[in-house]
Amino acid sequence: MSDQLTQQDVNSTAWAACDTFRGVVDPAQYKDYILVMLFLKYISDLWKDHYEAYRQQYGDDDERIRRKLDRERFTLPFVEFKDEKTGAIIARFPGDFNSLYDRRNESNLGELINIVLDGVEEANKAKLDRVFRNIDFNSEANLGQTKDRNRRLKNLLEDFAKLDLRPSRVSEDVIGNTYIYLIERFAADAGKKAGEFYTPKQVSRLLARLAHPKLGNRICDPACGSGGLLIEAGELIRTQGSNDYALYGQEVNGSTWALARMNMFLHGKDAARIEWGDTLNSPALIEADRLMRFDVVVANPPFSLDKWGAEHAESDRFNRYWRGVPPKSKGDYAFISHMIETALPQAGRVAVVVPHGVLFRSGAEGRIRQKLIEDNLLDAVIGLPANLFPTTSIPVAVLVFDRAREKGGERETCRDVLFIDASREFQAAKTQNALFDSHLDKIVATFEARQHVDKYAYVAPLSEIAENDFNLNIPRYVDTFEEEEEIDVAAVEQEIERLEAELAEVRVKMKQYLKELGV
Repeated sequence: MSDQLTQQDVNSTAWAACDTFRGVVDPAQYKDYILVMLFLKYISDLWKDHYEAYRQQYGDDDERIRRKLDRERFTLPFVEFKDEKTGAIIARFPGDFNSLYDRRNESNLGELINIVLDGVEEANKAKLDRVFRNIDFNSEANLGQTKDRNRRLKNLLEDFAKLDLRPSRVSEDVIGNTYIYLIERFAADAGKKAGEFYTPKQVSRLLARLAHPKLGNRICDPACGSGGLLIEAGELIRTQGSNDYALYGQEVNGSTWALARMNMFLHGKDAARIEWGDTLNSPALIEADRLMRFDVVVANPPFSLDKWGAEHAESDRFNRYWRGVPPKSKGDYAFISHMIETALPQAGRVAVVVPHGVLFRSGAEGRIRQKLIEDNLLDAVIGLPANLFPTTSIPVAVLVFDRAREKGGERETCRDVLFIDASREFQAAKTQNALFDSHLDKIVATFEARQHVDKYAYVAPLSEIAENDFNLNIPRYVDTFEEEEEIDVAAVEQEIERLEAELAEVRVKMKQYLKELGV
């Protein structure tokens, strides 16, 4: 029998730990506690595994062992618990999960967990700076009064203690998949709040495939949430047998940014650069005082964001809105403008999820849309089914832009736009519809073939789009009308007569039964 833990083993144990908080703490909040504890358990088991290996190799030579451990991906320091009044050291212990588990009955357990996380962050400042600053395991507001808080945290430690995450027992892929699995489950529970941190996996996979990342590419998500879309894009390249790519992202929500950082580490993508801040107002991916440029830019930004910063757009020092300033109550084209300006000129590819209003709204948005089309940047418009997201039931679309269509690019002769209506192909479900791999395969195959498919896809020349006043509403181009079957009126009349005759017989029998019953 193998000692290896299966994906199901790890998933089920991690999900069981959520029972500690379920019904007490909002899912949008308790996800942070669960995912941080999973991360701490992982790096603690990794450290312990390597420590034991070095102990076997070097015996009691602690100095040599310490030098080796200092070169590990993560360093686990000793931490100190001090008296608040005198500053005297009350206790000193290893800053890892196992030390916390040994102290699970302490009356100040939440405080001890915070101390360990602060110590781990400080010891790994280059990688973990600020990652744990938005999570407080000693919060009365979130976790209840001291007695209840200690009980919940003790249960949490005991649940995670059941997981052995050493490399000899479980692969890094399994741990990364568990992290994604938990995020998906939290999103289902969090409802509309899930939009702050989650894009459905199949939507992420579709965007990554449409953007077609290649070896050596720099890939960016300027509204990266917990980083799932970047992970999918990176995995597409890894399946080609190479890790020759670079991931970049920015996220405005502090706790979600922290999740993204941990997500990268758990997937072995330590070099990923994930910045914390408002992409539209304070872009942080800068080099030589200019916006960084990327081969691939993908995103599922917040839909129609209100108060996105339109008042500062005219004076934007990066001149991202030179095609026009979007309305202050709808930031969709602000994100699109940013993404296009950060894609490499004459080469960069962009794929973005948008609400359908982006396709046809007039005013400032209409003028920006017209310029993007006239600049020959728009490559494809793909309509997706409704109810794919936990945050909204509306149908959405994917816009694909390709800067290789610009003058001087290798696709500058392409003067049309592909429309795909994939809105009717999905797996129906009670709460949220789903896309299967077969649905994605059809969309991607149609996108790559770039040919007319009856009632599914249409290649529209730019002249036709101009005739439609640059309206991109998909039904204008993809005719999905199904003619109704002709009705045989005579046959219908005969059927009505037959049913009326049967009804008359039933009424006669009913009267007879009622008479026999004396009613």
